[in-house]
Amino acid sequence: MELEKFNYDNKIVKAFIIATVVFGLVGMLVGLTAALQLVWPVFNFELPYTSFGRIRPLHTNAVIFAFVGNAMFAGVYYSMQRLLKTRMYSDTLSWIHFWGWQFIILAAAITLPLGYTTSKEYAELEWPIDIAITVIWVVFGWNMIGTILNRREKHMYVAIWFYIATFVTVAVLHVVNSFEMPVTFLKSYSWYAGVQDALVQWWYGHNAVAFFLTTPYLGLMYYFLPKAANRPVYSYRLSIIHFWTLIFIYIWAGPHHLLYSTLPDWAQSLGTVFSVMLIAPSWGGMLNGLMTLRGAWDRVREDVVLKFMVVAVTAYGMATFEGPLLSLKNVNAIAHFTDWIVAHAHVGGLGWNGFLIFGMLYWLVPRMWNTKLYSTRLANFHFWIGTLGIIFYAVPMYISGVTQSLMWKEFNAEGFLVYKNFLETTVQILPMYMLRALGGALYLTGAIVMTYNLIKTAYSGSFMADEPAEAAPLPKLAASGGGWHHALESKPVLFTVLTFIAILIGGIIEMIPTFLVKSNVPTISSVKPYTPLEIHGRDIYIREGCVSCHSQLVRPFRSEVERYDPLGGEYSKSGEYVYDHPFLWGSKRTGPDLHRVGGKYSDLWHYNHMLAPDAVSSGSTMPAYPWLFERTIDKSLTATKIKALRKIGVPYEEGYENKANEDLERQANRIAENLQLEGINVQPDAEIIALIAYLQRLGKDIKAAKTAEAETTTSNR
Repeated sequence: MELEKFNYDNKIVKAFIIATVVFGLVGMLVGLTAALQLVWPVFNFELPYTSFGRIRPLHTNAVIFAFVGNAMFAGVYYSMQRLLKTRMYSDTLSWIHFWGWQFIILAAAITLPLGYTTSKEYAELEWPIDIAITVIWVVFGWNMIGTILNRREKHMYVAIWFYIATFVTVAVLHVVNSFEMPVTFLKSYSWYAGVQDALVQWWYGHNAVAFFLTTPYLGLMYYFLPKAANRPVYSYRLSIIHFWTLIFIYIWAGPHHLLYSTLPDWAQSLGTVFSVMLIAPSWGGMLNGLMTLRGAWDRVREDVVLKFMVVAVTAYGMATFEGPLLSLKNVNAIAHFTDWIVAHAHVGGLGWNGFLIFGMLYWLVPRMWNTKLYSTRLANFHFWIGTLGIIFYAVPMYISGVTQSLMWKEFNAEGFLVYKNFLETTVQILPMYMLRALGGALYLTGAIVMTYNLIKTAYSGSFMADEPAEAAPLPKLAASGGGWHHALESKPVLFTVLTFIAILIGGIIEMIPTFLVKSNVPTISSVKPYTPLEIHGRDIYIREGCVSCHSQLVRPFRSEVERYDPLGGEYSKSGEYVYDHPFLWGSKRTGPDLHRVGGKYSDLWHYNHMLAPDAVSSGSTMPAYPWLFERTIDKSLTATKIKALRKIGVPYEEGYENKANEDLERQANRIAENLQLEGINVQPDAEIIALIAYLQRLGKDIKAAKTAEAETTTSNR
């Protein structure tokens, strides 16, 4: 059969590589800045755009979608062409994908520091950007599926399976989690509320990690690790088991982020069971990667690419052992809301994703520029300083996490909390935060060295924009052979449909009962919608990223109930969140929980605390928010916000939006008058007034219910 000549497109791969390196450096630098801010608040610079609450989501988005995302696309475009023996389906679609993705990253880099955020973890970008993500993701999938259909290689190698699963699942996750009610061009409210919003968010959040940071990188591992080792993958059969069990089980595990929350117990248990099961396929993939190196371990000592990849796969194994461990309720009770989770996330991010990217780049660039790596010595320096950086980052965070949890839960012989003041815990772990920042600096240093090394490598060679190749055309009526899965691999459309079904089952079973069975989210009659002023205050709370450091979820532990609600003795109830669009349970406590903070402090305390936190709470590392005292709320948006919330189920009466500002002004005037009695003159429409109103509301509804219950009991006597 005559061979067909064609060219692989390296230009698109080059573009994604450049974007990977540039945004990687930016994302890591922002992360280092955030780490320094947690020790020395001066690095917030008392500016709204550089405060921790705003740059923390900038860091996560830059690293996940800009650094890891661009590297994923670089690896997919390079490997897919060679595995399928064809050029990408459309050069035009490739470049629309590239520039569209960079536009999305730029939009995120502008909007997040400006405070435009949904506050939902890994999904903070507002609705116009969400639409752009959907469009560009469809372009990517169109190009990928078109390439698969045009292939010259009948057999779809395992890496392609993972790429298909990534495209299908991320599309479903993004669309379902991004249902929002627009208020303005860059402001929306989540379509879901409270418990339901939490379930959808962590179904997305956990599986965004799974299908954006894991499955595509498993595909890249299955391609680049055997290439670097010059050996076939260890087991084709194991890769089949790994793929199908992983994509089916992973999608069920999201509720393990919500253990001891107000999510129904059956959903929490389901998440735990599937999380524990997840260790089998995860370790199956890890072992398949490491066993590929059997007989080649001597090369690992000499080959820097293999060094990076071995550590990456090992970090994947560590993170995927730790995930199921953290899903056990007795372990979760210790670890959740602490720095242990930060350590866990960064073992995966720095070790698995980062080191696999570095190994891939060191392998790719010399081949694409037809030269040798400029300096193996610099690459080895990068490997060791990067490894040291991971150690200095993760180990202090594990120590910090355990320290936090033990201090939060410690009671003395008389039965009282030993560390009643949350700040005592914060001060205790500051040395660990300093070491974490050092680890981040070391890791960033390695990335800078790599950048220099890759630039020098590129300059020493000649870039092959269109790499010549040849292959036989795919026979129209080729015999299947090779077993049932081999036959399935020759039918990419059917393969994609089966993948779609596999990932959909878990989400449907978890979410439908939570949305349709009312008893899963019982209501509380005393819980009322937020007042107009409190809506503005809540939006300011979201804008400033307060949820990054404060939770709003008192779990049913004696230590938490006594710390956060010593008089009422109430842990959080699902009915308290029915008007929360979005939910604000948080995932990390750098500061105390706020779900019962209403009425705990005076208006003056809140005023001073936002102006100068360290003066009110000595030793506090919380940043100051001076702009809240200068800016005023936009009352022209009040009616629009009321109408938007009514459309998604908040029971404001028809026409209330026309008189909402009257209620807003009355409540604002009361707070301003309270402050005036304390010698503070502030305009009633200042943002600080709205924020105080929101904070003073938190937990009040459940207290009102208890007061009413007590009065009823007394009158019956």
